[in-house]
Amino acid sequence: MRSFTPGIWMLVLGYMLSQFYRAFLTVLSSDLRGELGATPGDLAISSGVWFAAFAVMQLPVGRWLDQIGPRRTASVMMVAAALGAGVFAMATQPWHLHVAMALIGIGCAPALMAAYYIFARNFPARDFGTLAGTFVAAGALGNLLSASPLVAVSDAIGWRATLWAMCAITLAIALIEWRVVEDPARLDSAHPQGRLSDILRLRALWFILPLFMVNYGVSAAIRGLWAGPYLEDVFAASSATVGNAALMMGVTMILGNYFAGPVTRVVGSVRRTILIGTAGTVAVTGALWLFSAESLALSVALLALVGLSGASYVLLIAHGRAFLPPHLVGRGITFLNMMSIGGTGMLQFGSRPVFQWASAQGGPASAYATVFLFFTLPLAIGLALYFLTPEAPDD
Repeated sequence: MRSFTPGIWMLVLGYMLSQFYRAFLTVLSSDLRGELGATPGDLAISSGVWFAAFAVMQLPVGRWLDQIGPRRTASVMMVAAALGAGVFAMATQPWHLHVAMALIGIGCAPALMAAYYIFARNFPARDFGTLAGTFVAAGALGNLLSASPLVAVSDAIGWRATLWAMCAITLAIALIEWRVVEDPARLDSAHPQGRLSDILRLRALWFILPLFMVNYGVSAAIRGLWAGPYLEDVFAASSATVGNAALMMGVTMILGNYFAGPVTRVVGSVRRTILIGTAGTVAVTGALWLFSAESLALSVALLALVGLSGASYVLLIAHGRAFLPPHLVGRGITFLNMMSIGGTGMLQFGSRPVFQWASAQGGPASAYATVFLFFTLPLAIGLALYFLTPEAPDD
């Protein structure tokens, strides 16, 4: 925490907004269904659009981080997120949510990468994992705000007024980022200009990428989209129960990210820590598939354990960053993030037809069990391929 300047703390607040916006749909699902007629399938599209827009912007974000720095990139783009929150507040049809989430996804695209760029440029590579994990753990408070606190505020003033408040907060953070974020020193002319093809030629990254595409996507999709409808449809859970379950997932995400660095030091290797953590996530999502209708308490506990998988994303970024030369840091980490967020978006989009098909075959419990299986299988495949990845150079 001592390494965090005022500018980094403002980027933390920006990342908190990113975490909030990617996860709040599941908590508002009942209101959006009742007022706009937005089904879980519609929200799957909206959530997928957020991740797709976020992913598409990663390559230009990487170029802008290298060319104009994180201060301008993060603050200017955050204005688009504020605009999206305003569009969301005025929505009258489900497709309006798609437009709003696209704008928010664009605006949030540099929220994490701006900080990672500063860490990668200003600190030794061996410190990156700890700094990144601490940053994500602090920013993951946005996950908590999108759970029970969001339920309480929405119940008190309505979901539209809540989104207008988020619009104002987002715009304020963008303005303060412009004032206080400090750019790293520019690289001199001795460093070559990096290209995407240079990143793709790094063989050490080849077998990290499949796991990147599914690892974070599982926890993000379940936390941000399916957890609420699942608990409501299978166990008739109240909004308060859904909010508390989402809060528990947010807490485990924070704990997982905060302890990612210390656990890695105990295990002795980033790669081995990722293997252990991902294997645990496969087991937990598999249990949700097998015991989807067993009991509310068991399901809430398993959902909380899914939240721990978010920690593996931080370690995967640290593992990939270890293979990047200085002139590829900006484009490299944003490319890795693009693969992660793009894969998350594909899982979101893909889960909708899977849910619709399964719903036609059986009841809610069977449909949601099929969705959990849909998430488990690609995660297991990504884990198997990750075994072929070498250890990080400084492990």
